[in-house]
Amino acid sequence: MADMVVDKDLDFNIEAEGPAVDASKKVRVGIIGCGWIAESHVKQYLKCPDVELVAGSDIIPGKAAKFFEKMEVEGVHCYEDTDEMLAKEKLDIVSVCTYNSQHAPCAIAAMKAGVDVMLEKPFTVTLEEAIEVMKVEKETGRLLSIGFQPRMDENMKMIKKIVESGELGDIYYIQTGGGRRRGIPTPYGTSFIEKDKGAIGALGDIGCYSLDMVLNAIGYPKPLTVSAMKSDFFGKNPKYWEAENKPAEYANIFGVDDFAAAFIRLEGGVTLDFRIAWAMNLDTPGDTIIMGTKGSLRIPSTECWNGTVGGAMKIYHDVAGKGCETEIPILKTKENLFYLKIRSFVDACKNGGAAPVPSSQILYNQAILDGIVKSSEAGKEIEIEIPEI
Repeated sequence: MADMVVDKDLDFNIEAEGPAVDASKKVRVGIIGCGWIAESHVKQYLKCPDVELVAGSDIIPGKAAKFFEKMEVEGVHCYEDTDEMLAKEKLDIVSVCTYNSQHAPCAIAAMKAGVDVMLEKPFTVTLEEAIEVMKVEKETGRLLSIGFQPRMDENMKMIKKIVESGELGDIYYIQTGGGRRRGIPTPYGTSFIEKDKGAIGALGDIGCYSLDMVLNAIGYPKPLTVSAMKSDFFGKNPKYWEAENKPAEYANIFGVDDFAAAFIRLEGGVTLDFRIAWAMNLDTPGDTIIMGTKGSLRIPSTECWNGTVGGAMKIYHDVAGKGCETEIPILKTKENLFYLKIRSFVDACKNGGAAPVPSSQILYNQAILDGIVKSSEAGKEIEIEIPEI
């Protein structure tokens, strides 16, 4: 058994809290799509003393009004037409909380209306859509941030810090992924699993998070090729839904992936081995492993993706010629991750700062998701081509 050592050069301290919020000028916020995830956005906006929730839109008649009544937010102007809301309301920010297939058109409409956008993940459904969104972002000069709140977790920051410290040497192989033994999301219906709404399943829901955890740590190198498969064995099975006390008819509605796996080559000689699941006959598809020429980092998996790590991380390296392990203590994040996502975006909008999670990075994340879908459908490895914007 390897000896346990503690590397005293690694700083496990959590950053100090940010400056006090100036509430003298209110940021006017609108919500596009008043469903499940919008609840999390509204709860965190309400914690910001410099934010005023003024409008919301949803294509389902009466849904926006019922949503804000449920959230106990008064005085919000509600619409069924997002374009009408954008035209009538003087908004500074919108949160786009629609189902996946509407991410691109809603983000584009908001930026063209002169509004900054907090766009829920996944960025878009396809690479082509992401390109179109970024073209409008460039044309309008609006601020666009993608909703990857796990980045705000102190353990995620430590992963990036370890890689950037050089402790692992040159990174050459990464294994990552995650998933649930049983966990296809249908909290309030079937929008997650319908092809025309969700469009992509486990890939867009939790796969994008898993990719961001490692790609952000290594500086988001450009993806070059991908060989992949995706499946829907569980979602298409009526017995799965019966066991989950859900209608067996969901099997006929299911039109997305519930599992995917891929082998991705990145610039810089890095190979990425990826797998993600909404449902599987296994507790986990494996821990995340980042392998380098000087050391490797093991990141324990979680039972269900929750934005952090599943246990103490370990660095495997040599000390004085002897194989040792350095355990990284679990770090506690002082604030709710979703609040940190919202707060950092509001601050950037108010102060002219950079997007907390820029589209220029998540473009590569989206290119991989898109490549997985296309490779699986083609039944072969494909090259990932990303045009200039």
